[in-house]
Amino acid sequence: QVQLVESGGGLVQAGGSLRVSCAVSGLTFSSYAMAWFRQAPGKEREFVAAINLSGRTTYYKDSVKGRFTISRDNALNTVYLQMNNLKPEDTAVYYCASRFGVEVTTTRGQYKYWGQGTQVTVSS
Repeated sequence: QVQLVESGGGLVQAGGSLRVSCAVSGLTFSSYAMAWFRQAPGKEREFVAAINLSGRTTYYKDSVKGRFTISRDNALNTVYLQMNNLKPEDTAVYYCASRFGVEVTTTRGQYKYWGQGTQVTVSS
């Protein structure tokens, strides 16, 4: 069965860095666009970053551009989100998601498979 397992979350001070990972199994990873979403308490889940099949095209939420980097390793079936210069407003549960095919979208409903999430907390 398809599994997406996030790891690497934690507590960090403002200005610090974290890298979260998502290990994928049960599907042909190189055939799926990947994305990261996040959900803060009391808020809707929102798009953060996405990457195409090859990893050469990426998209970001405006507020994370220049601070976050999404990447993927198709040999390891893993997608990463490197987060630098973290801010308290980045505090959320971070989820990875996958979508079959070449199209990359920022729309939550277009992603079929989801992980269970990993908590990222940024203290001020």
